Amino acid sequence: MTGGGNGIGRATAQHLLARGAAVAIWDRDASALGAWAAEAETGARVLPLRVDVRDRTAIDDAVERTVARFGAIHVLINNAGVVRDAQLVKVVDGAPVEGMSSHAFDEVMAVNLAGVFHCTQAVVPIMIANGGGVICNASSVVARAGNFGQTNYVAAKAGVEGMTQVWARELGRHGIRVNAIAPGFIGTDMTAAMPTHLLARFAERAPLGRMGTPEEVAEAYCFLCSDAARFITGAILPVDGGLVIGT
Repeated sequence: MTGGGNGIGRATAQHLLARGAAVAIWDRDASALGAWAAEAETGARVLPLRVDVRDRTAIDDAVERTVARFGAIHVLINNAGVVRDAQLVKVVDGAPVEGMSSHAFDEVMAVNLAGVFHCTQAVVPIMIANGGGVICNASSVVARAGNFGQTNYVAAKAGVEGMTQVWARELGRHGIRVNAIAPGFIGTDMTAAMPTHLLARFAERAPLGRMGTPEEVAEAYCFLCSDAARFITGAILPVDGGLVIGT
């Protein structure tokens, strides 16, 4: 589980643990991992590891440590993500004054897209050796609808959806299912940084009339990772309260 320190990732890890799974929590937030470390000391089936998904060496090391602890990796949830929002070109009084920096674009692509690639490529050989597995990727409703000020984030999530469907084709013969979750606006630290009036507007546009919770996304992840979804692969599952059809 990448990005398992907070928000949707933490909720998903907790739901998996409640279902009897052993969970390796990969995150670059040391303070968030500290809470998991305290839980691991109580004997829980948890392995918290500080991993930056931009660093392939760190990923490969985490794979080795996870396998050494649990014996195998049956499920990979690529949940790590960041936002660095800005307009492509900001215009003031008819003149362009600034825009999204190359650094902001590259960082989001490195974490949200390349990180998914590197983690998956590192874990898949373990799954093939085990005779199969499940990969779930974090997309977003904005991958299909776009979102103002999120060129980098939208491009990364659209790429994740494309990779999900390619890998479903490539890896099915090895007994590996690959799907993605496309959350709408969920109450996490990431959305808490958005202006309140924007969040209210998005909630109003969703047929269910509210934001989602991390626990609701976690339930969807758990379903796709379970045998109940054993004939589902290449799917992009919206968990958005109907936001896309409401727009």
